[in-house]
Amino acid sequence: MTASKLLSAISLALLAAAGAAHAESYDGVHQLTSATSRAEVSSQAVVAAHSADPYAEGANQGPVQLVSSTSRAAVRAEAVAAAHSDNPYAEGVTSRVAPVLASGIDRSTVRAAARAAARGDALPL
Repeated sequence: MTASKLLSAISLALLAAAGAAHAESYDGVHQLTSATSRAEVSSQAVVAAHSADPYAEGANQGPVQLVSSTSRAAVRAEAVAAAHSDNPYAEGVTSRVAPVLASGIDRSTVRAAARAAARGDALPL
């Protein structure tokens, strides 16, 4: 009895699956219907190709138009002044030449310490 109930449940499930399997139908290739002519579509395509991309981001946006409040002559004068300075890459306090620091250690002492370090001797501290 259990086998017959099991077989009937399986057969009902197969019938339900078979009924739902053919729900989609194919109607063939549909014909295009449009109110605009080929010439109008072509002219719209030319306008779209020559206009800016509204969806572009970052580097794809193209050149950016900048508006500056500084005149060209003022920028050129600043560039000339920076080029003639001691260090054109320096800013603020570091714009001057670094001073030469005098050492209180004798040259022969430094040389002897370097030779000792090269031989592997212990340095006096």
